[in-house]
Amino acid sequence: MKKLKITLAAFSLLFSLNQLKAQEKQSDYKVSVYGFARADYIFDSRQTLFAREQQVDLYPLDVNLDANGSDINATGSSNFLTVVSRVGVKATGPNVWGAKTSAVIEGDFYGNTNTNTGLFNIRQAYANLEWEKTSLLLGQTWYPAYVTDVAPGVANFNTGSLFNPFGRAPQIRLTQKLSDNFSLDVAAYKMSTHSAPSVTANANEASYNSLTPSFHGKIQYKDAHVTAGVGTEYQSLKPQIVSAGLVSDHKVDSNMFMAYFKYSDSKLIAKAYGVTGSNLYQFVMLGGFAGYTEPNGQESYKATKTSAFWADFASNNAKIAPGLFFGYTKNNGVDAGYNKLYTRGLGTARSLDDVWRISGRVEFKQNKFKIAPELEYTSATWGDSDTNAVAGNNKATVANFRALVSAVYSF
Repeated sequence: MKKLKITLAAFSLLFSLNQLKAQEKQSDYKVSVYGFARADYIFDSRQTLFAREQQVDLYPLDVNLDANGSDINATGSSNFLTVVSRVGVKATGPNVWGAKTSAVIEGDFYGNTNTNTGLFNIRQAYANLEWEKTSLLLGQTWYPAYVTDVAPGVANFNTGSLFNPFGRAPQIRLTQKLSDNFSLDVAAYKMSTHSAPSVTANANEASYNSLTPSFHGKIQYKDAHVTAGVGTEYQSLKPQIVSAGLVSDHKVDSNMFMAYFKYSDSKLIAKAYGVTGSNLYQFVMLGGFAGYTEPNGQESYKATKTSAFWADFASNNAKIAPGLFFGYTKNNGVDAGYNKLYTRGLGTARSLDDVWRISGRVEFKQNKFKIAPELEYTSATWGDSDTNAVAGNNKATVANFRALVSAVYSF
């Protein structure tokens, strides 16, 4: 009996040690949930090009006269939405090959097209390996051209779209610390939800037809108060594999250049960003590419050119923080002789010349709750498309005034 008791005690101790070891092993994994519930109340003075039930307004539509000479698009609208409410999961675990590990899965109810608003939408899904000076991200997150630390602070969910590159994509991104203040980012990605224009009925075909991913590189400086960087990107798309009944190898090559700056202290946050390049459509900006008819009847392509910049100034007050945003973008056209346009804001009949926006906001913050009223004015100049898809004769300037109130409870 005594031996039995000793044996049982030994088994009990062994079981307890195994349980403790299992708990210690489990403690290497940590999972946290975050997100917010958000409600937006929107009022517009004019019809606009928008995404997701007017949630994201891009620019006011051109004049469209009825039989009596009245402008059909000079009509206001309003909407209440909650679809950008968000939930995410962050996880960390044991080291892998000497690197700290983490992962993020994040989504909202924004949908991925204008016809499925309300459906769950994957925003980010990636794993990250972080060594002392090097980190490797694998999965979907923001485009490398979207700098999360230097993004417009507007209340509108458009996040400065049309003036600031916007969107997310599956990618491989390597970040290397060059010194205490300088770092180098290189990335390769393929477009997903935010895609290039489609020549056929198959969305994103231009991206997956191409064996070459988009390549991005940038150098960034960062200290306690300043963040600044410059970057460039190269992209090669293949809009279709057959044209005029023949195998097509026509591609559209494009590049872009960007620069950004941020200064922050206990009282002020000041940001600025500039970008110029071709075929910026996937960034939710003006442009795209044009189609040209070759002697054998096939369609070839060239990218349109666009430039944009913005500046944002805001208070860093913890409870009441006013802010001001200004953005401007210009359509710089494409080579003459095009037959079709696969673009945003450019058409064979009428094209945008430029668009500018100014908005003012005040954030009222208390604990995890924030309410932010914002007034936004967006002006667009349209004109008859010339041979370079630039606005020429019969220019008309139209504007939209948006009043917005956003209420957010974060967790």
